[in-house]
Amino acid sequence: MPLDGLFTHALVHELNTLLTGGRITKVHQPYPNEIILVVRNNGTNYPLLLSAHPTYARAQITHIPYENPRTAPNFVMFLRRYLEGAKLQKIEQVANDRIINFYVNSRNELGDIEPIRLTLEMMGRHSNLFLVRETDARILELIKHVPADQNRVRSLMPGATYQMPPAQDRQNPFTIGFDNLAPMILDQSTSDWPQIIQSTYQGFSRDAAQALAAAIQAPGDPLQHASDWLSHFDAPTPTLFTSDKGALSYAAFAWQQPAATTSHFDTLGDMLDAYYIGKAERERVNQQAGSLVRVVKNELKKNVAKRQKLLATLSDAENADALKVMGDLLITYPHLVEKGMTSVAIENYYDNNNLLTIPLDPKLNGLKNAEKYFNKYRKLRTAVAYVNEQMALTDAEIDYFNNIVAQLDVASPKDVEDIRLELTTGGYLRANKKNKQKPKVSQPDRFTSSDGTLIEVGKNNLQNERLSLKQADRRDIWLHVQKIPGSHVVIHDAQPSDTTLIEAAKLAAYFSKARDSANVPVDYLPAGKLRKPNGAKPGFVIFEGQQTLFVTPDPNLITTLKTS
Repeated sequence: MPLDGLFTHALVHELNTLLTGGRITKVHQPYPNEIILVVRNNGTNYPLLLSAHPTYARAQITHIPYENPRTAPNFVMFLRRYLEGAKLQKIEQVANDRIINFYVNSRNELGDIEPIRLTLEMMGRHSNLFLVRETDARILELIKHVPADQNRVRSLMPGATYQMPPAQDRQNPFTIGFDNLAPMILDQSTSDWPQIIQSTYQGFSRDAAQALAAAIQAPGDPLQHASDWLSHFDAPTPTLFTSDKGALSYAAFAWQQPAATTSHFDTLGDMLDAYYIGKAERERVNQQAGSLVRVVKNELKKNVAKRQKLLATLSDAENADALKVMGDLLITYPHLVEKGMTSVAIENYYDNNNLLTIPLDPKLNGLKNAEKYFNKYRKLRTAVAYVNEQMALTDAEIDYFNNIVAQLDVASPKDVEDIRLELTTGGYLRANKKNKQKPKVSQPDRFTSSDGTLIEVGKNNLQNERLSLKQADRRDIWLHVQKIPGSHVVIHDAQPSDTTLIEAAKLAAYFSKARDSANVPVDYLPAGKLRKPNGAKPGFVIFEGQQTLFVTPDPNLITTLKTS
């Protein structure tokens, strides 16, 4: 189901149970439209994600690791001023809408208690997060500033008075119940019931309306069925559905889904983590890496075009001897050529005196045309060595950028900055002169094998180089897919078990361009046998004496072995 008003009701119920009365200890903004509040309650730290993302807006307790930017954005600095150290008084949903209010008691500059409200509106592309002063409903700050010319219904700028989004004339089922439902639907076709439910009651998505319509069609009292169905949102059993085609969907409880397998979770937050871990991370990477993708694709396109030109030059060089023959014949029989001629047929004494037609420059005589062919011949002969050298460099660039493409496909948001740094250092991107902080390479992803062995996976060239050539012990086992762009994987054990070796090989296969393939060859050997050639790009190594495993990538293994 989409995150509608009903699901929001269940979320607020869960958040109230776990967070109300807790104290906000930290505020982070790891991504442009998302805030993390660390709330400590009953001796436990709960990372509360408040997302105003246009596609993935939500509120949940999340355990997906995140990387904070090196410089805190202005919005998070504003939130820290008002929220850090404040006690979370209560969490409320506005009617049955996709709006959640988080109430805290903050202290102003004079030390007086000041009631503050953090309001999350989850409205698709209109989603936003507001910090509002309760006493006068003044917007202190918001995560997305919207100019008046883009929203004439209400002002969405700091200093304005907070106004609710336009209300819809629908009833809240949690307060009014379903007593008026039966008269509306009994005389209607059952196929119309979902639409009637959706247009009458607030907070129903199409999926939820269809689920309720199916529930009240069961034998027995329809009103009792409707009440029982609604009560599930006060005691949810979070359920993730996987269709036969692999598509994911979720619900607050296990209502009927055709041709789908179900997975159950302890909390709605855990379920949303499982649902969004791929989708939201991919979107975050796409947002951060948009400029990088354009640069990489342009460089690939440029080098592929260059390679075609070099191949054409080599093809011409193979015909250089034919140019020499034409020059020899023209210099032997110059009298056969007159200015204005575009071609001439001459007996080729190199080929049993067969006639050879030679194209001519009509502005030149026979000797000058011969000289022109000799010049072309000499240029092509001397160009071969240079072209072969350029061909090798161009092929290396194509391999390099194909490797970057593969890394962007499996990158997490923290990896994107490493790739940006690498491209900037390589001269493919302009350096940001305003940012004078020394760049810091992020840590490789860490996994723990079934028998407790640490496995690290480099997600970009800078991580790969540091992991493989600097951090790994020379006896540690290093793995990489065979002849395909992919991550460097290191098992921090000189003699890993067969189980650990296979799990690490599956990680190497998954974090590579062969992640959707079966029976992927993965090379492995001690890290001490790796060598980096002089002048090679970051992450490039050569080796020999490797052994090879054949494995099939397993996406479920990533979640199972991942270390927080």
